[in-house]
Amino acid sequence: MNTAFLLMAMYSGRPVIPAEDVARDFFGLTTDKFIRKVSAGDIALPLVRMEASQKCAKGVHLNDLADYVDKRRAAAVKECLQLQGQ
Repeated sequence: MNTAFLLMAMYSGRPVIPAEDVARDFFGLTTDKFIRKVSAGDIALPLVRMEASQKCAKGVHLNDLADYVDKRRAAAVKECLQLQGQ
C-alpha cells in the first residue's frame, strides 16, 4: 500500500496539505500548537510557507507527510517485534 497515494485520495490530490488539516487529522492538535511543535523540532515535518511573510498560509507537502507516516509505522513495527522477542 502506498501512503502517498492514499493521502492524495484523502486530500483530493492537493500537493500541499494545509497545516490545520494535518494538525487535526494526524496529531489532534490545534494549528498553533502544531506549528509550535514543528518549529521546536518536536515534530519532524518541514512546513511549506506559501510566501515569505510570517503570517502566510503554511502547509505540509504530501510526500513529506507520507514519509513521516511511513517512518512512524516502521518505528512502531520495530517496537512491536522487540516486545514479542523477535
